This record gives sequence, C-alpha cells and structure tokens, in this order.
Amino acid sequence: MVIGKDTISRQKMMEEIYELSAQALSSLRLDGKRVLVIIPDTTRHAELPVFFKTLDDLLGHKVIALDYLIAAGTHPPMELERILHHVGITSDDYKQKYPKTKFYNHLHNDSNELRTIGTISASEMSELSQRLFNDSVEVTINKHIFEYDQLILISPVVPHETVGFAGGNKYFFPGIGGLEIIQTFHWIGALITNPVVNGVKDTPVRRVINKAASFISVPRICFGFVVDDHVVTSLFIGSPEEAWGKAAECSEKIHIKYVDHPYKKVLGVAPPIYEDIWVAGKVMYKHEPIIADGGEVIIYAPHVKEISYVHGKEIRKVGYHVRDYFVKQWSKFSMMPKLILAHSTNVRGIGTYENGIESPRINVTLATSIPKDVCRAVNLGYVDYRSINIAEWKAKQNGDLLVVENAGQLLYRLK
Repeated sequence: MVIGKDTISRQKMMEEIYELSAQALSSLRLDGKRVLVIIPDTTRHAELPVFFKTLDDLLGHKVIALDYLIAAGTHPPMELERILHHVGITSDDYKQKYPKTKFYNHLHNDSNELRTIGTISASEMSELSQRLFNDSVEVTINKHIFEYDQLILISPVVPHETVGFAGGNKYFFPGIGGLEIIQTFHWIGALITNPVVNGVKDTPVRRVINKAASFISVPRICFGFVVDDHVVTSLFIGSPEEAWGKAAECSEKIHIKYVDHPYKKVLGVAPPIYEDIWVAGKVMYKHEPIIADGGEVIIYAPHVKEISYVHGKEIRKVGYHVRDYFVKQWSKFSMMPKLILAHSTNVRGIGTYENGIESPRINVTLATSIPKDVCRAVNLGYVDYRSINIAEWKAKQNGDLLVVENAGQLLYRLK
C-alpha cells in the first residue's frame, strides 16, 4: 500500500492515509479489542496528528481501549502536555473527546516496567552479528504491551547510524526495549561504524533487532512511511518487516543525497527537535561520508544546552573518541556501558589509535550553548555560535564549504 509523491496537497495526503488505513484495519476484526499504538517521541518527523486522528476515526468507536506508548528508547520521558501537542490535540480536547485514552512513556531503566520474553543464544548472536558479539543476550520489553490484543507501530523510516534505516521493529528495540538488548546492538553498529552502516537496508544490527522482535507474542501491524518536507510521501501497512522494508526502499531514494566531491567544512544547522547532542549528533552521522580527510563538521544548534539529559554524566566520564581508542584499550573500557561507547565513537567518527595517539579522520565542532570548557573536556571542538551568521555562510558556499539546513535528516554520500 503506497501513497505516491504526486499527492501534492496536505488534504489529499490525509485522505489517502485514511483510505489505506481503513483498508488495512478492516481485516483485523478489532471490535471490542484493546489496541496499543506505539509512536515515536519528538525527535522524529512523524506527522503524528494525521495518524492520531485517522486511528481515532477508524477505531475509537469500535475498540474498548485505544492507548499510546511513546517509543522513547533511552530518551527522556515526555510530560503529558507535550505528548498531547505531539499528537495534535489540546488539553481540552483530551478531557472532552479522548478521556479514556491513556498515554505511557517507556522507561528503559525501570525493571518493574519490563518483562523478559526470550534470550538470543551466544551462538546465534555470533552468527547474526558476523562474529562481532559472541555472548548471549536477554531480551526484555515494556510489559504493558501484554495488556493489549493488537499493537500498531507508527513508524517513520529514515537512514540511521546504528541499524541502517530506522523504523519497523526498531520501535520495539530500542523503542520500548530493556537496556541489555539496546546496549548490545548499538555497540555492534558502532564496531561496524556509521559510514558503513548508515543507509544500508540489510545490516547485522537489523538482524539482531528482528530476532529480538520474533519473541513478541502480541499481534502487530506496522504503518511504515516516509516523510519529505513534512509530507508523508509513501505509506506501507503490513508486518513490521514487510512494511519497513518497502518504506526503506522509498527512503533510500528520498533521504540519501549524493554530491560530486568531499567538502572541507560542513555547517549543519540542527532542527529544534534535537534537544541535546545525544540526538543532535545526527548532524555528524549524516555528513561524515562527505567530509574530506582533515575536514570539519560543525553542529550548529544554539538551542542545545546539554550533552545528554539522560546520559550526560556517563559521557563526560568517557568523552568522545574514535572506535579504536576503545577497542585497543578494551581492558580499560570493558566495564563502561556499551551504549555510551557507541554514542561516543559515532559522534567522533572514524579514525585510528596507534602507539597511544588518537587520530580522528575529521574534526567535530559544537556551535551550541554548551560551554567551551565542557566541549574541550569531552574532546570536541568549540565555536561561539554567535560568531556564525547563517546567511553570510550560505552566501560563501563553494567547493569547500556546504551549509545544510535542517541537518540530520538527509544522509549525504559521495557519488
């Protein structure tokens, strides 16, 4: 099921989403059932108000529960007022039109909120990860999903630094998963490295995630879609694997941009939805492939004040380093959370560590509200964002300089 790029108007887009959704949901026989919708948080472009209204129109009068779980992974929980804005309703709307609807935040580090659903054996982990990870992994997931008869994934699909393309079963892991499985596949992705993984459909990480999702016993359906400039340009509805797979093929055509030559400097203007470096690091991930050796990517985000609202303390202990800095000193870092190490090396990028000397391939500079001393302490560059005039930089663009608005959405590659 697909919405084509030629659905120009927003009204037409909404009509076609409604039509396809009605067709898909009519076969599920959900009358009198309990339905849980798993949705992204505010770090994703997802056009959620359209899907919220569509699902309520189609299911609200049929089911006995139509609730929502925020697939936040390890991101901070959202306050109710912010969730309501996220799905396109006001507090009054909530009280008057949707009083029975429940909204849940996923809490990845609360064991009381998780249930173990299976274990991926050491031998299978080795096979799935191409021998990058050789231990067994316990798979845990948000226990609330077992209170429902049907799960619906609302899944935007874009290139992703850890798994290749976001979406599909990724809304279970890390979306509503426990820490062990989250740490494991992030580290596998980091070992492979962002330039190798990002924008690739079939990756060892995706295989691990799909295996973990195979333990889920609750029926599930996925709305896999692609957003381009705040318009849903394609929508596929089916199993998480199938719908995601078709959406990823569309994302590859829309979200990957090829350039003729590498740039010495890229100024990436991060959107407001990236509230800390934990997510604003996407500005680095999406442009690393087109930076010349010795070049620089600048993450321009004056609104960003923190390294991470959840993981800041751990990141400051480690700093940002290339993969081999950790791998070649594994006895020193083996006890550190692998999720932190993965984020660290993805932001710092590829490079070498030989004879005690770390040599990143490119430089990463923050033009944010994070103080200079903090940037230096975590091994990143600093520039005062007030010294950067975006209009002037755009006027100066040439073969060495590229300015990217809404950076972190499109993946840039060399032709």
